[in-house]
Amino acid sequence: MMIFKRFPLLLLALFLALGACSTSKGPYTSRRYVPGISPEEAYRLGKLKNTPYLIDNKLYVPMSFEQVYAYEETGIASWYGRETLEKNNSQPTAYGEIFDPGQPSAAHKYLPLPMLVRVTNLDNNRSIIVRVNDRGPFVDGRVIDLSAQAAKELGFYEKGTARVKIESVYR
Repeated sequence: MMIFKRFPLLLLALFLALGACSTSKGPYTSRRYVPGISPEEAYRLGKLKNTPYLIDNKLYVPMSFEQVYAYEETGIASWYGRETLEKNNSQPTAYGEIFDPGQPSAAHKYLPLPMLVRVTNLDNNRSIIVRVNDRGPFVDGRVIDLSAQAAKELGFYEKGTARVKIESVYR
């Protein structure tokens, strides 16, 4: 019975060990995608942040960059709430960048960091391209968390949530 309680941790250790064996830098090491960070630092941060992680005893395994070229998902989006804004403003995201609620950005549980995706509000058909640079949302039934600015541009800031379609822009 004890081995089953430790299974998620053993699995995490295995994924971390296997992730360290990779030599591919992927297509996201350019300054174009990470302003103010050298390609070497972007690669180091991306490699570090695209490893499996544990939240509330649940293991999350991010997708590889190769898996997301035809990525598409539909679900409920939310935006960082007022209390989250106060707590997270000027704090580093999971990717290591400073969170700015005035810039369009997003958090996703499985997409590699950083990544650009098109988010379309299915209720009003507004669309925006955002940079995924954080992890979340860790609320059941939600697929993406957007910055306040992104929610405003998509027209659901006041409502709080919206039905959205998420698509990779690297098709």
